[in-house]
Amino acid sequence: NIGKKMSCQQFIANLDGLNDGKDFAKDLLKTLYNSIKNEKLEWAIDEDELRKSLSELVDDKFGASAKKVTRIVDSSNPFLDIPQALNAVTYKHGVLTRKTHADMDGKRTPRGRRGWKKFYAVLKGTVLYLQKDEYKPDKDLSEVDLKNAIRVHHALATKASDYSKKSNVLKLKTADWRVFLFQAPSKEEMLSWILRINLVAAIFSAPAFPAAICSMKKFCRPLLPSSMTKLCQEEQLRSHENKMKQIADELAEHKLHPVEKSLKSKEAEEYRLKEHYLIFEKSRYETYINLLCMKIKVGTDDLERIETSFFKVEADDIALRKTHSSPSLSQGHMSSSCKVEKDILEQNT
Repeated sequence: NIGKKMSCQQFIANLDGLNDGKDFAKDLLKTLYNSIKNEKLEWAIDEDELRKSLSELVDDKFGASAKKVTRIVDSSNPFLDIPQALNAVTYKHGVLTRKTHADMDGKRTPRGRRGWKKFYAVLKGTVLYLQKDEYKPDKDLSEVDLKNAIRVHHALATKASDYSKKSNVLKLKTADWRVFLFQAPSKEEMLSWILRINLVAAIFSAPAFPAAICSMKKFCRPLLPSSMTKLCQEEQLRSHENKMKQIADELAEHKLHPVEKSLKSKEAEEYRLKEHYLIFEKSRYETYINLLCMKIKVGTDDLERIETSFFKVEADDIALRKTHSSPSLSQGHMSSSCKVEKDILEQNT
């Protein structure tokens, strides 16, 4: 479903200087472009084989008892789309009212699809299910429920401070840069959803794939896998810390070569896009690191205790309303202690 396909000239320009510092022969690149255009690249394995291998992956991951499995399709890339065990741990559930603010890659959602809709939200594993009916642990999800589901791997939830039309609204930005607004019944519930979504994302998000190889003319975000991390607690925290340092260095280097704000060229737009990406990623990894540090400092998997400790350290006057359930995060891994940040607000999308 690519709207505007890459032209031959764009294909050639994308490979400028990548032949050991020199350009490839244009005739060679034209031949390669036409061969790909005439015979589309296909996955190395067919769909049936892929489906079978992914099912085996779930069996290995969750054991033979994980019989309830479904697929949530976020993209056409099967390596970013794996089955989700429906008997995964439930970390929070409650009523939320959703507004779709931006579609994939941050493109503004058309006006007709921006309305507020009330759902019964269930944060199960790394997926936020939005159900029409009240949550029941043993109930199978409908196709509509799966269609509304949102993966929270590599996502960041923040208080929607730039939205004033409703109160107690949180903003969720996903790995593919979709943006959702959620109104919670109270400020305490809003803060609880923010913390739990970010904590689940921090614990289970697998390290990012390298960005696509191309010339420096066009900025490309790295692929963010939806599979759960296989790193132990020390490695997961260290991975986040290394990534944040890398992004901080990239941001500092990026700002050494500014462009005029008034420019409206493609280069200027690419510059602004990359800067926005780096600032957002820096705040995301800061949030992950601080939450992981808090969890190990508190020394518990009890989410209620983690919430209480978190907001006490923030010196917030809010008395958190205790939830009835307190599921374990025994699947997660943390390490070392550090201070807890104040609410991190992402850049306006």
